[in-house]
Amino acid sequence: MIRRLRTAFTAMTPAIALWASASPTHAQGLQNPLTSQSVTDFIAGALKVLVIVALPIITLFIVIAGFMFVFARGNEGKLSEAKKNFVYVIIGALLILGAWVIATLIGGTVSQLIS
Repeated sequence: MIRRLRTAFTAMTPAIALWASASPTHAQGLQNPLTSQSVTDFIAGALKVLVIVALPIITLFIVIAGFMFVFARGNEGKLSEAKKNFVYVIIGALLILGAWVIATLIGGTVSQLIS
């Protein structure tokens, strides 16, 4: 038990020292790592990344739904499962792309109102 505590304490010692050395004077040297200067730019960028990541995944699931249709071979239970899977993929794609379009429209409107 004592050996475990000693090992845990020695593993945490650098983190404790780093936390203790942080002071407000060191925080003045920090810079913003984000390229966006406003909240609307940040949200638009985050949704753009979401769409870029989601499009290949959506494509993969559409292909999987197509294979489910092919492998169903007329079996009503498997066909209904393939249809349900396809509908869910399309709904998910519409939600993701719709959120991106709406955020882009709102961001453009807000930027026009501000300038």
